[in-house]
Amino acid sequence: MADPLLLANPLALVTGEMAREVAASQGVCGRPLIRRVLDRDTGTDTQVAIPCGSTRERVCPACAAKARRLRIQQCAEGWHRDTEPERACDHDPDAGDGVDQEDEDDSSSGEAGSRRARSTKRRSDAPDLPRVPVEDRTIGRTYTSPQGREYRPSMFLTLTLPSYGAVRAGAPLDPDTYDYRRAALDAVVFPRLVDRFWQNLRRVAGYRVQYFAAVEPQHRLAPHLHAAIRGTIPRKVIKQVVEATYLQVWWPAFDEPVYVHRKPCWDGHDYCDPDTGELLPTWQEALDQADPDTPAHVARFGAQYDLAGIIAPSKDADRAIRYLTKYLTKSIADAYAPSDDDDLPPDPRYLAHIDRLHDELQFLPCGERCANWLRYGIQPLDAGPGLVAGRCGGKAHDRDHLGLGGRRVLVSRQWSGKTLSEHRADRATVVREALEAAGMLAPEIERMAATVLAKDGKPRFVWTDTRPDATTYVTLVLAAIAEQQCWRAQYQAAKEAADLVDNSSADTGPPP
Repeated sequence: MADPLLLANPLALVTGEMAREVAASQGVCGRPLIRRVLDRDTGTDTQVAIPCGSTRERVCPACAAKARRLRIQQCAEGWHRDTEPERACDHDPDAGDGVDQEDEDDSSSGEAGSRRARSTKRRSDAPDLPRVPVEDRTIGRTYTSPQGREYRPSMFLTLTLPSYGAVRAGAPLDPDTYDYRRAALDAVVFPRLVDRFWQNLRRVAGYRVQYFAAVEPQHRLAPHLHAAIRGTIPRKVIKQVVEATYLQVWWPAFDEPVYVHRKPCWDGHDYCDPDTGELLPTWQEALDQADPDTPAHVARFGAQYDLAGIIAPSKDADRAIRYLTKYLTKSIADAYAPSDDDDLPPDPRYLAHIDRLHDELQFLPCGERCANWLRYGIQPLDAGPGLVAGRCGGKAHDRDHLGLGGRRVLVSRQWSGKTLSEHRADRATVVREALEAAGMLAPEIERMAATVLAKDGKPRFVWTDTRPDATTYVTLVLAAIAEQQCWRAQYQAAKEAADLVDNSSADTGPPP
């Protein structure tokens, strides 16, 4: 006989995993954050589900797909524009670098407000770059065909890192000779090498080059860059800049580990040797002892690069944008590894390659404040208690990132003239206007917003964290699915109604 409790509450049969699978199939967040909202005017207490906002498909397919669509819109809106965008604010968190530095070497000491003096002389093994007058523009030049048609082309660029050993199907042919240390260090500093490339390119391109770039892994797991560049630059100039770009990392030497089977002790103020009690050199002292003419690491791009001209609107432009954002929802390690849906078994050589690179990154420093400096007998910058080599919290050491601890999307400041939040608002506006034009009620944007005031002038809605039981969690997820399906049906109906109006206007023609 069926359990009377289950008959009275059918949702008890639905598990959280089942609800998440249904949510993923419907494009709804299956692992939302649950919040309790108190309405101070009515006294009602409501629990609401907020999308988690993850950008990783393995964590939340719905939120990751939504984030990718937003990036596609951002890329498309700024790539081939023919008017100058508004200048973004310097504090814009969604903007890219946008600032050209004059130093030739990465000579930052890591101390706020100061820079350690280094020679700005270029390396003898790198070609010089000319400086040209830079026009105050970000849009590309307009060209006219013999038939009188005007067009404004742009570019799609791919940059890679050098080889660290022969590979086949993404895995080294000889793991013993593969240079894992150099591969790991190049991955850690890759975003800074990319920044140096843009600085050099702007010096020789003749205008303020703007870009939308994505950092992705190659099959061999080395990061490479896909970039949409507004405007055109001669291939010869791109090749010259790639060959001339390098990054010198001025860290203390860390060739040989000092503490392998022992670890330094914290005496309340500094780290010291566990046997002698001698204090380890601080970060600044270690920099003072380092060779001022020999950087700890030098990173360069590989000889291979790819450059293609793109004209929009075109299928090539749409295809390039989809390709550029293809792997944004995947972690570095998962980009080429078989998924659970694949019938092919994982390649043990490739999985071993992932593990070996991850092992190399565990004890290499990822920055000035990395706990791994203790392994090499150096106190990291701003050292405090509790640091243990091999347990740095930086993302670069994670298996999901494999050295890339920074952003996967790099956008220059004057790309579209909008922040990512403004692009998100634009998408919501399109949906709301379509619904309102069809006479439908648009979703409440300010529903339970913290900015809504009560009768006494204070915030009407008070948000607090909560830990719901399993049944409540499932109920909220299923309610979010139903609401999303309702909105989707209304939006589709609104678009069909708008198409009918447009077709009717086209049939009747303009009024006399």
